[in-house]
Amino acid sequence: MSPEVRPLAELIDVLRSPHVFEDLVIGGSQPLVVVDASGAHLDEGQAQALRALPLPTVAVSEDPPAAAHTGLAAFDVLLVDAAGSAHGTNGWVEPPDGVDAALDRLADRIAGAPLASATLVQLLRISADLDVVGGLVAESLAYSALQGGAEFGDWLASNGPFPAPVKDPEPLSAERRGAVLEITFTRPGIHNAFGFQTRDALVEALQMAAADPSVESIVITGEGRSFCSGGDLREFGTSPGPAIAHRIRTSRSAGYWVHRLADRVSVHVHGACIGAGVELAAFASRVEASADSFFELPEVGMGLVPGAGGTVSMPRRIGRHRTAWLALTGERLDAASALRWGLVDRIVDGKP
Repeated sequence: MSPEVRPLAELIDVLRSPHVFEDLVIGGSQPLVVVDASGAHLDEGQAQALRALPLPTVAVSEDPPAAAHTGLAAFDVLLVDAAGSAHGTNGWVEPPDGVDAALDRLADRIAGAPLASATLVQLLRISADLDVVGGLVAESLAYSALQGGAEFGDWLASNGPFPAPVKDPEPLSAERRGAVLEITFTRPGIHNAFGFQTRDALVEALQMAAADPSVESIVITGEGRSFCSGGDLREFGTSPGPAIAHRIRTSRSAGYWVHRLADRVSVHVHGACIGAGVELAAFASRVEASADSFFELPEVGMGLVPGAGGTVSMPRRIGRHRTAWLALTGERLDAASALRWGLVDRIVDGKP
């Protein structure tokens, strides 16, 4: 599906209307708004009206200005042709195959999960004004709302049933070496998928470090070919209910503890860093990656939003707009691009 690209002046006229929600959201034929923003400027009132829209908004430009100074930061995704001048321009994404092809992929992905897509961008908009704890609570509430929705139900029906979860008595190891606590995910057979047992063991290890000032640094790694392949699919759809799931996520949040200890935490990643694998790592003060590392946020395609803290941790590293792009498209980011964007701090030879 190729989305319509509107002139900015046309969108501004629509935003002035008291029926803007009906015109764009209810009566609109597309689940996103795309605007040619070349040479454009939004005043504060127009930017505020844009941020109120409950659907993703995209600005495209051949030569992007600094979004923060033109009001364009109110859009959710900022795209520029690869031949443009986006290098070093914060927030803009250069699709390697050009804007037109990227817009087609983005529109198809959003059309497959319009409610999750809208929830994702609304969450990212408000999280920018929240502290980490508030952002984690907001993310969990949004995740729980979508867990009970039709889009996640459809994804489960199309991809399940999954095998029953397997109890793993040692999903990770935690060993002291002097003043260093080394935490290693130890489920290489399933690419260190992040299930509730891994979450609980990681929280317990981090809580012990928080209580022990002699632990001067914490290093998190993973065994096998991948650092962490994201949530354990065998646990999807097994929640006792959205409300209880929210309580568990906010009382057993590994992201919160990595954030709380961030100045002592470094994460060394390799291979697949998907979902929780990148969301948790982004909370750390330092992330080192092997050259074979790659990063993905697949949750919107499941009818969900990131649920391990990604809407909080990743915007603090790469900004809201690039986080929205990764989450809405589910596209893979390689290690070199992750370094350029600031998602990782250093690329090392071999496994970190």
